[in-house]
Amino acid sequence: MRGKKLRLLLADIVVLGAALLIFGVPLYFLVINSFKDQKAARQLSISWPESFHIAENYFEAFSNQHYMIVRAFFNSVVITLFSVAGLLLVCSMAGYVIQRRKDRLTKVVNTLILTGLMIPPAILPTIWVMQNIGLYKTIPGMVLVEIALGIPFTTMLFRGYMGAIPREIEEAARIDGCGRLRIFTSVIAPLLTPIASTVTILQSVTIFNDFTNPLYFLPGNDNVTIQLTLYNFMGKFASKYNLLFADIVLVTIPMLLLFLFFNKKIIEGMAAGAVKG
Repeated sequence: MRGKKLRLLLADIVVLGAALLIFGVPLYFLVINSFKDQKAARQLSISWPESFHIAENYFEAFSNQHYMIVRAFFNSVVITLFSVAGLLLVCSMAGYVIQRRKDRLTKVVNTLILTGLMIPPAILPTIWVMQNIGLYKTIPGMVLVEIALGIPFTTMLFRGYMGAIPREIEEAARIDGCGRLRIFTSVIAPLLTPIASTVTILQSVTIFNDFTNPLYFLPGNDNVTIQLTLYNFMGKFASKYNLLFADIVLVTIPMLLLFLFFNKKIIEGMAAGAVKG
């Protein structure tokens, strides 16, 4: 028995050590190079800096191009809030219908949603559609893109969790005279709080950290998002790596704190949907 516990302890130590190497070393590399001057940071080493330039690096990264990072942070927060709200509204209803109905049309819709998990988005056709409806290079257009891309995964999470809710609750509400919409809003929706919290955190981190989609669908300095500020310090002939690393640290901190504080809720919500669905 003691030998088994010792082996489990050694296995935990090995796993934790591997995780520390995989995630800790890149984080150390990022932070330590943000403390160096431009010449030392250009060497891209993990050596300890000969002189520290913490205040000036982070202030310059923050104030670059008339405090562009503030405008970018605001744009990213707006896109994230409206995208997550749209996903919660659309996908909770879709997951409820797909879970409860078993007809042929629902199976087709379910197949289409699963297909959306496997097929990557088409960039040029999407841009063409957005240009024709006047949403290209706009915040509302970017919100709709994020919602569309998040629907398959989010709907599957809601559908899986919905299987844990007994049908008898809905039947009792129907006997009391509640319609389908009233049943969902008054009976089902309050029970979805755990999975809604999980979706909120996961999608907030994903959308806030999205780099590729704003690059394609939201170009221009006026609508810059937080991830696109990284371009400010990368040039064709010269790059300020010390400011680039400082900017990455500033960009990473909000979502890192969110993930660390709500990590338990993410695991609980996903586990509930996987086991009970």
